Amino acid sequence: MKLICDRLSLSDALAMASGVVAARTPTPALTCLKLVAKAGVLQISATDSEIGIVITVPNVDVKEPGEALIPADKLNQIIRSCDDSTVAISVDRTLATITTESSTFKVFGHEPREFPGVRRPSDRCDFEVDAGTLRRLIQRTTFATARDDSRYAISGVLVDRKKTQLRLVATDGRRLALARGTCKGGDTDSTFIVPTKALNALMRLMSDPDAAVRIHRDGNQVVFQVGDVVSGATLVSSVDERNFPPFEDVIPKEHDRRATCDAAELSGAIRRASLLTNEESKGVRLSFSQQVLTLTSRAPEMGESEIRIDGIAFQGEPIEIAFNPTFIVDVLKVIDSEQVMIEMKAPNKPGVIKVGSDFTYVVMPVSLQ
Repeated sequence: MKLICDRLSLSDALAMASGVVAARTPTPALTCLKLVAKAGVLQISATDSEIGIVITVPNVDVKEPGEALIPADKLNQIIRSCDDSTVAISVDRTLATITTESSTFKVFGHEPREFPGVRRPSDRCDFEVDAGTLRRLIQRTTFATARDDSRYAISGVLVDRKKTQLRLVATDGRRLALARGTCKGGDTDSTFIVPTKALNALMRLMSDPDAAVRIHRDGNQVVFQVGDVVSGATLVSSVDERNFPPFEDVIPKEHDRRATCDAAELSGAIRRASLLTNEESKGVRLSFSQQVLTLTSRAPEMGESEIRIDGIAFQGEPIEIAFNPTFIVDVLKVIDSEQVMIEMKAPNKPGVIKVGSDFTYVVMPVSLQ
């Protein structure tokens, strides 16, 4: 294999593909990237056996078609460290030679046949959504997934599609995020759970918000095709067919107290109040009354805080309710609205944060003595 390509384009593609390379594995091939050069393009593949990715680098001067399996970390480091505009790569069996105008590197790789492979993209598609919409839905949900991998059914995100309506849902048992969007496709509904790692990798592939993302469920795998098959990128992920928690039962249906606040102002106030919390008193108390929100926190042997926000729109009887400040700050980071609505029923009932009809966030209160 011999080729010459733009270094920056190659560097970007290597960085995206390396996001799914296995960090620790007894299989050397899973720490590598597979390069396949043919007909003016370079395909870069990576997999950790559960998630696979194929990225196409176009406009490559392929002198000799072929393939190679090169350690991902070294290839990335070499390409990033150079400042030349182009880079040449030639491979003889398992020895890769990487050449720029002023540098030459020789890297030992592995036989390409040792690579387990990534599913080839196809023309099959269950539904289609634009990348900008899918990015927004992923950003608004992945932060709420569980970090404990043993609870796999909620360490991923539920993708629920009914005709032209698409919902992504995530929960860690103490909070739940539900984001809504629209899609195109046939009449067959589909529901599956995608690991958070796969969605984080998919995010890196969707730099063009107008690109079409074609999604196809096939058995225990789901295929995301970003852009066209020739010059786009493909991500394949395993799915979990176990039941997602009955999230619709968790979302409160009735509230008699509603507050509308400036999202940035609320985020700043929560952050300041959280400065005087600790593990024993990990909570900020929110006191709502007509046009005023008062946030208080207190930690033994540390001190206490009081922060006031004037001019909020509030309906209902005054209420005091406490939340883990991290859970509130997390959600305010991912919404792109200036205003946010908070709905409440009682101090011991879940609170709900909404942005229009497209986003719902349920968070359990905490008890402060």
